[in-house]
Amino acid sequence: MHTCSALIFDLDGVLVDSNSTSEKHWELWANQHGLPYEQIAKIHHGRPTIEIIRTVAPHLDAVAEARLKEDAEADDTEGMTAFPGAARLLTTLPKNRWAIVTSGKRRTATIRLNFVKLPIPEIFVTSNDITRGKPDPEPYAQAITRLGFSAEKCVVLEDAPAGIESGLAAGAFVIGLATTNDPKALSAAHVVLKHLDDLKLTVTQDGLQLTWDSAASIQDHR
Repeated sequence: MHTCSALIFDLDGVLVDSNSTSEKHWELWANQHGLPYEQIAKIHHGRPTIEIIRTVAPHLDAVAEARLKEDAEADDTEGMTAFPGAARLLTTLPKNRWAIVTSGKRRTATIRLNFVKLPIPEIFVTSNDITRGKPDPEPYAQAITRLGFSAEKCVVLEDAPAGIESGLAAGAFVIGLATTNDPKALSAAHVVLKHLDDLKLTVTQDGLQLTWDSAASIQDHR
C-alpha cells in the first residue's frame, strides 16, 4: 500500500491509448521530410513535438512544423480508447486531488479526453503552459504547485522514460506503466505495473490509498 495526497496522470499511454495515432503521424511527417522514422520512434514518446523536431531536423522551422503536425493529429481520433481503469480512477478521485500533465497541446488533449469520455481535470498542464517540457521537472512541478500538496505526497503515473525522469526530478513518487515501452526502459520509476487497471484506489478522510497485487508489479523499489 502507498498513501498519498494526489495523483498526477500523463495522458497518452496512461489514460488514453493513442499510440497508433502518434506513430502514424510521426511516420507521415518523417516521410514528408525524408527523415528516418526509426530515429524519431526512439525518442518521441512523452516529449513535446517541437523538441523532437528541433532534435531530428534543426534545419526546419520547428514552430511552424510542430503547429502543422499537431493540428493534423489533434483531429484524428480514429481507434482511440480509454485504458481500462481510467474512468474508474478519475470518477472516484475528488476533483482537487488529481491533475493531468501532457506534452501535447491543450486542444489535442481536450479532444482526446472528450472522445473517450473521460473528465477534463481542473488542473491541466499542457505544452501551452510550460517553457521546458519533459524530461525537465517543470511540467510536474507546476501541477504539484497548483494542487497545493508537497511533492513527496504526489504520485505521478507515466508510460515514458522522459516523463518518469520529469516526475522524479519534481520530487514525486513515480509509478511506471508498461503500456508503450519495454519495462526495462521504465526502471527508474519507484514501481512499474503492467496496466493502469492494476491500480486500486481508496479515498480516505486523510487522503488516498493505492494498492496493487504483487503479481501485477513488474518492479517495486519502495
